[in-house]
Amino acid sequence: MRVILLKDLRSLGKRGEEVTVKPGYGRNYLLPQGIALESNHANRVYFEQQRSKIDARHVKEREAALEVAGQLANVRISISKRVGDSGVLYGSVTSMDVVAALEAKGIQVDRRRLDMPHAIKTVGDHKVEVDLHSDVVAEITVSVVGEE
Repeated sequence: MRVILLKDLRSLGKRGEEVTVKPGYGRNYLLPQGIALESNHANRVYFEQQRSKIDARHVKEREAALEVAGQLANVRISISKRVGDSGVLYGSVTSMDVVAALEAKGIQVDRRRLDMPHAIKTVGDHKVEVDLHSDVVAEITVSVVGEE
């Protein structure tokens, strides 16, 4: 299935590109979420007519992301967990824990925006990237300490 992307997607491509995706992914996710349009002549013409509006919306989203990135600059959160003798956590620090700690500081971030390929399982400082926009990535420091 060929689609025209309305938003930048890291895994697929940039806004305005025409890409090939599996039919289920396109029909069940991209089209209903408003992320893409089915690729045909009418939709190509529509996209070109709407490009200025889409670009303006993209700029607004980028400015909002830069504002949040400014709030996240040099943010350091501390999370305490139970630790074993070897410095390994009994559980792990997940994206939900990081989001809860950020909310305690008054910063709202969607957990799906956190770039944590795996849960944190050791004590110490860890860098976590927050993917706020296709052009804006903020970095926070998560300090994991052991409970007494």
